[in-house]
This record gives sequence, C-alpha cells and structure tokens, in this order.
Amino acid sequence: MKTKFAALGLMVLLAGGSGVSFAADVQQARCLGCHTLADNVPIHVIYQTPHSALASGSTLCTVCHGASEAHQLNPTVESPQVSFGPHWQSPASERTQVCLNCHQADAARYWTGSVHSDEDIGCAGCHQLHARFEPVRDRQTQAQTCFNCHKTVQSTVHLQSRHPILEGKTACVDCHDPHGSATAAELVMPTLNDTCFQCHADKRGPFLFEHEPAAEDCALCHLPHGSVNPSLLRVRGPFLCQQCHSAAFHPSQLADGQGLPGNQPSSNLLGKNCLNCHSQVHGSNHPSGARLTR
Repeated sequence: MKTKFAALGLMVLLAGGSGVSFAADVQQARCLGCHTLADNVPIHVIYQTPHSALASGSTLCTVCHGASEAHQLNPTVESPQVSFGPHWQSPASERTQVCLNCHQADAARYWTGSVHSDEDIGCAGCHQLHARFEPVRDRQTQAQTCFNCHKTVQSTVHLQSRHPILEGKTACVDCHDPHGSATAAELVMPTLNDTCFQCHADKRGPFLFEHEPAAEDCALCHLPHGSVNPSLLRVRGPFLCQQCHSAAFHPSQLADGQGLPGNQPSSNLLGKNCLNCHSQVHGSNHPSGARLTR
C-alpha cells in the first residue's frame, strides 16, 4: 500500500509541476487512490488549473474539502468534510466560505449581501473547479451558464432587437458583476447610464440641449437585453414619446391603436415617427437644437 501511495505521489508531482513536498504528495495520494484518472469526473484535471498552486506545502484536496478523516476511512458512507457534490453537497454557505478564504479580497469583495449570495448560489453553482475550460469564464459560452437561472433574459436575447450576447460580442459581465457590487442589478458601474456609456460613449454628453429622461436613466426608454422594437425601445414611437409628451407642442392629441389600419389610419402613425424629425433624442449641441431636431 505504501508503495502504491508513493507511486501515486510521484504521479501527482509530475501532473502538478509545482514544488509540492514528497510528504504532502503521499498524503494526497490517499485521495487519488480512489479518485483515479479513470473516474467519470476528471478530478485530476485540477492539477492543470490555477488551483494547482494551492498544493504547494500542503495537500490540495484538503485545502478545499477539509481534512475529511471520516470520508477517508469509510468513503462509501461518509461524505467529505466540505462536499461540492454531486452525490453529497454541503450547505452553500460552507462551500462558498472555502472560496472566500482566498478570493474575499478580489473578485468576491461584494459577495456578502449580493443577489447570488442571498439566493444561496454557491461559487460551484457557476464555476467548475476540476476543469481546464470553464464556460462561465469564456465570452462565447458565459451566457449559457447564466441562462440556467435567468430564463426571462434568455428569451429576450432572441428578439429582433438585442445586444449581441449569443455571438459572444457582449458578455453578461460587461454590464453585471456576478460576485456583487454596490449598485442595483449588480452593475459594474455606479449607475445604469455609466454602464451603458462604456460602449455608447457618444450618448454621454455633455449636451447644450439635454433630453432629461435620457440623462436620467437609459432604461426609461430602452430594454437592456432585447426588444421587439428597434433600438431596444420599450415601446415603438410615437407611443413611447407620448408617454411624456402627450399634449405638448404637436400633435396635441394622443396617438393610440385607433389610428392604425383597420380603424381610422393616422398619418402620424403610418410611416412616421417622432425620431424622423427629433433625431438627436439623447441631446444636441447644435445652436438650433433646442427641440433635439439637429
């Protein structure tokens, strides 16, 4: 048995490539004696990930899973001290605390009180620790991990007007910090507008003539993930504009569905839109742009 553990320890040393002590390798081999390379779950792949650095001076498995003496003595009955599943699973708070022991100061500084923390979604709910490739860390596949829970968002990104999330050109983390932030909706910037301005800098201003709703909150007019209307608009024009401009200037009457074909078609609704004239709807710096027309 000792010879088997020593051989396994040498294998660990070669796989990890790190300066792990021989004694730590032998102790580690107690885990690898059961969790072999032939297992369905590729446990050994962790030595080819950044977490392999944890093995330096100690045993890698016990850093995250605890000493787990009972599990080592009776592995078919007793679970590891901290288990990430799939057969056993410790409470989310225990699993998350293992990660926070190292990551509290960087990615997870806002974790406590975040939406994912309050919902008891542990780190392993999104991250795959024993894997060379993590879908959640790749822009091309990240959204699929988020869609496991965010089904409503998943449906909206298939609408005709949307951000290029499915193509990987826009990633969820471009706007949201899944580990928590100091803002609503876990935004990466202090406000929604500041988050949008990271890409839409031309809408930032300052403008000589400012459209107050646009400066206040982009979401007053736009849906961030997808819409059936052009430019991610909540409602098509002129209905969107008349939510505020119902009786000011022109037209003085409220345009509604009665002006669409089948009733009494209105020239203000067919082939026309407020934006046809008021094209600078976010703001204008033109001397004659008081009405946001130029």
